[in-house]
Amino acid sequence: MGKMDTPAMRRLIAAVLNLENEEECYNFFEDICTIKEIQDMSQRLEVALMLSQNKSYVEISKETGASTATISRVNKCLNYGSNGYKAVIERLG
Repeated sequence: MGKMDTPAMRRLIAAVLNLENEEECYNFFEDICTIKEIQDMSQRLEVALMLSQNKSYVEISKETGASTATISRVNKCLNYGSNGYKAVIERLG
C-alpha cells in the first residue's frame, strides 16, 4: 500500500466496505466526490473493462470519450498495477 496506507485511508476503505446497498453508495460518493471525480472514476472503470475485452484505443476513446493518455494510464495499471482493476473486472463478470 505504501503512501496510501494511512489511518485516514483505512477509515475511507472501512467506510466504503460498510455501505450496505447501491443507494448508500450513490449518496456517499455524491457527498465525498465532485460529479467530475465520479465521472472520471466511472470512465476509467469502463476503459479497463473495454481494455480487458481487447478493444482498441480508438474504439475505447470513441465510446467513452477518454483521452489516449487516460486509456494508456489505465492500461499500465492493468498490466503493472496492484490488480485492483482485475479483481473488480473478474467480480463484475
